[in-house]
Amino acid sequence: MNYSERLQNVAVLGAAGKMGSGILLLTALEMVNLKLKPENRDKTYVLHAVDVSYENLDSLLKYIREQAVKKAEKNIVPLRQAYAGREDLVENQHIIQQYVRDVVDVIKPTIRLDQASEASLVFEAVNEDPDLKVKLYKQIDQNSSQKIWYFTNTSSVPIGRLNEEANLEGRIIGFHFYNPPAVQKLVEMIPAEKTLPDLKNFADSYASALKKVVVYAKDVAGFIGNGHLMRDALFGIAEAERLSKEKELPRAIYQVDKVTRDFMIRPMGIFQLIDYVGIDVVRFILGVMNPYFKDENLHSDLLDKLYDKGVTGGQHPGGAQKDGFLKYEKGRPVGAFDPDKNDYVMYDNISHQEDDELGDLPKGWMPWKKMIKKKTRKDELKDYFAALRQLDTKGSELAIRFGKNSKNIGEKLVSQGVAQSSKDVNTVLTTGFFHAYGPVNSYFD
Repeated sequence: MNYSERLQNVAVLGAAGKMGSGILLLTALEMVNLKLKPENRDKTYVLHAVDVSYENLDSLLKYIREQAVKKAEKNIVPLRQAYAGREDLVENQHIIQQYVRDVVDVIKPTIRLDQASEASLVFEAVNEDPDLKVKLYKQIDQNSSQKIWYFTNTSSVPIGRLNEEANLEGRIIGFHFYNPPAVQKLVEMIPAEKTLPDLKNFADSYASALKKVVVYAKDVAGFIGNGHLMRDALFGIAEAERLSKEKELPRAIYQVDKVTRDFMIRPMGIFQLIDYVGIDVVRFILGVMNPYFKDENLHSDLLDKLYDKGVTGGQHPGGAQKDGFLKYEKGRPVGAFDPDKNDYVMYDNISHQEDDELGDLPKGWMPWKKMIKKKTRKDELKDYFAALRQLDTKGSELAIRFGKNSKNIGEKLVSQGVAQSSKDVNTVLTTGFFHAYGPVNSYFD
């Protein structure tokens, strides 16, 4: 079965979810691109969008139509060539409408899992629950007459474990899209020890067709992205707890979040990032990873405490940020949670005092949004961090501590063979997390 044939019958599990919808979109676009080639005009392409409710799937199709229109508008010239034989398609708008119809037509929404058993390729983007994933693979395989290939979007569960527990005999590979899949350029690819060579070759071809930046990771729980993020998050929590011995926890959270955002020139402070991912999700991923690292304690009592109080972070269905460690108004942090009082301490009441204690930002500082656009970013960052190291302030001290620990995490991922090189670690953090610089650098020597 060649590349095009493998993509003639595909299923996406969790198709209406945040990740699944993007995977479904990208796959539908690729299937239509193949179908529009002269040699494939008489072939049928089917994409089963599998989710738990038709209500979710209705919203999904609206998203697919909107994104297909945008895709067509940006690619009208090649689409005009692809539809050159259609005399009924003269105006650009007619071509766009036809392309959108073609994209939507390949998608078959369903709440029946057995539809996935007809596919030759299944993308799995369900919850980060190993038992659930294995259960779904087994159910699909039991009802299939063919040896289905599986792409799992897991960001933490070892692929070898899924392969063994579902008895897939190497028919699975980790293909971790970053959020949102339709926009993010990065894919973290994780072949298990027994992953079939043909499956890996197909995954390479699919990633190339989507024009993704691919970083290969060893099949170790958490891989590169979460291997770094989870430890970075735990260090941030530990720093806040250390500071809370001399000040109230909300003030400590404020300081650590500000330092990791402003002093370190990141898109988000570490507590805002934890909230964005979801306190519940971070806690669960740590639970998946922890048994595999006997020399580390990948656990946080503070995360447990917030979770037990129903403070979970994450996003509302419309994309707005839910309250977590921080309280948000119009997407911006305005307070920090005090678990003892079960309420938020508003920044208006503490920010001036905490900013004074941290001290001024170094000379040459600019916000992440501005720094990321600078063509001379490497030089700007080199000068900035040189100035940071010259300061004798609490803010610079915390930033240097955090930067050194972040660097150590990255270097350990390389020494353990999880990442093939420091460059790969830096690519994941700069491309997947939009950092202005990678953690393995000379800024914090």
